[in-house]
Amino acid sequence: MPQQRSMLHATESSTLADVLERVLDKGIVIAGDIRVKLVDIELLSIQIRLVICSVDKAKEMGMDWWVNNPIFQRGENCETLASSLTSIEERMGKLEAFFRKEETRAGQLVSPLQKAPLP
Repeated sequence: MPQQRSMLHATESSTLADVLERVLDKGIVIAGDIRVKLVDIELLSIQIRLVICSVDKAKEMGMDWWVNNPIFQRGENCETLASSLTSIEERMGKLEAFFRKEETRAGQLVSPLQKAPLP
């Protein structure tokens, strides 16, 4: 008589969110090297190192390059952005005033570029 085998099923399942949480919490490193040689002469060498982890884990490992990067500094960029926004708002106000002046010519909308009534 043939022996019966029972199938084992996993009692625990991991969702994608669980796996992602574990990876970000612990961190993962993917490394690879690509070398192109021709007759023992190395023409190209590429080293790839990819680290995937949470911001907290990166800080813990000393990989907080964004902290001192001026692009990510809040004050300087906000001031530049605010002055640019003010300039754009002033220019928009001038354009609106110009269109209001040119808006009606015998009750029709007038194009400021063509100085002719639009249909």
